[in-house]
Amino acid sequence: MRQPPRKSSLRDIWSARSTSPIVGFLGGQSTLFVLLCLLFIGLIILIFTQVSFIFYPIQVFFSTVVLPVVLATILYYLMRPILRYLEMRLKIPRVYGILIIFLAAAGLLTLLVFLVLPFLREQSINLFDEFPSYFKQLILDSDHFLRNSIFAPIYEGFNFNVNTFLDSGFNSISKFFTETIGGIASGVTSFVSALTGIILSLFTVPLILFYLLKDGEKLPQMILRVLPPRLRNDALIIFRDADKQISAYIQGQILVAIAIGIMVSIGFLIIKMKYALLLGVLAMFTSIVPYLGPVIAITPAVIIAIVTSPFMLVKLAVVWTIVQVVEGKFISPQIMGKSLHIHPITIIFVLLTAGSLFGVAGVILGIPAYALLKVVASHAFYLFTLRYNRYETEEEMYYDTVELENDIE
Repeated sequence: MRQPPRKSSLRDIWSARSTSPIVGFLGGQSTLFVLLCLLFIGLIILIFTQVSFIFYPIQVFFSTVVLPVVLATILYYLMRPILRYLEMRLKIPRVYGILIIFLAAAGLLTLLVFLVLPFLREQSINLFDEFPSYFKQLILDSDHFLRNSIFAPIYEGFNFNVNTFLDSGFNSISKFFTETIGGIASGVTSFVSALTGIILSLFTVPLILFYLLKDGEKLPQMILRVLPPRLRNDALIIFRDADKQISAYIQGQILVAIAIGIMVSIGFLIIKMKYALLLGVLAMFTSIVPYLGPVIAITPAVIIAIVTSPFMLVKLAVVWTIVQVVEGKFISPQIMGKSLHIHPITIIFVLLTAGSLFGVAGVILGIPAYALLKVVASHAFYLFTLRYNRYETEEEMYYDTVELENDIE
């Protein structure tokens, strides 16, 4: 005789609910476990906010060593290919190879200090002295153009008196540039002094760099020994991908910046623009910042070109277009490729956010930091999908782990 269906008890319902893939993924037996985990996390956050003063020495320590470590890391990725060439191709022992690199870097730095920097310093002082007059002439030329163009009726309707504006506002403009430059200098000085001074960095960076070049490739293995054996393979993949991303970005961005600086300097010298070398150096340094850097570099050149002559503005546009086309079509694809796989909109958001949080350092280091976090997050999500699929009962709800693995690779 067929038995009537048994009524589901509360225990059966609770057991069925405990088979949820999310609960299983978190390692619990019921939804109560998830709630307790959230409560425990909130309690930890509350405790840390109440005893944050305990971590002040740690904050001071990191703020003191971050600049030398970042500079040494950048130099490490720039010098590591040279060291590998000396060690593997020329069979020079690693320590001797490091000494050769240090001596060559010291000689190059000496040449820059005694030959290039005095010239750039003189051009910088002259440009800062003349820039207010360039700005004033730009306003006069713009006023004359608008009064003799088809927009004259509209422009005259504003009753704008350029002479009154210059008499009352030019001193403010000059003061603005002076205060801005002074504020930048003061901010840089305060920033450096907060990091125990530039002298400490000059002595610390070579020391850190020496040990990075000597033992830097052993560091991942040392970290792997501390991790549980089950996590070592995944951690090794993360280390390798992170190293590849950072190395490709730093080496590629520096080489691209140098190429842009050389092309801009040569182009400006050909069209006989004033301060050609200084503007080329400015373009080299600002090109490190994607998208926003070229806008910063071209602004003073445009003002100088407009004041000089309309034909100079045309020549500037030709030179800048050629530089951007050569850089975008030939140099960057060959040097950098698409190693970062970051959307331009994402880059802009990262730059704006990092700049607001950390200033100039955030703008410069925001993209490589994002690339590093992206590698860690991608692998963490891949491991999440594997564990989630293990607790998912319906196959059509599985994550496509093969596609994710190909994206990571």
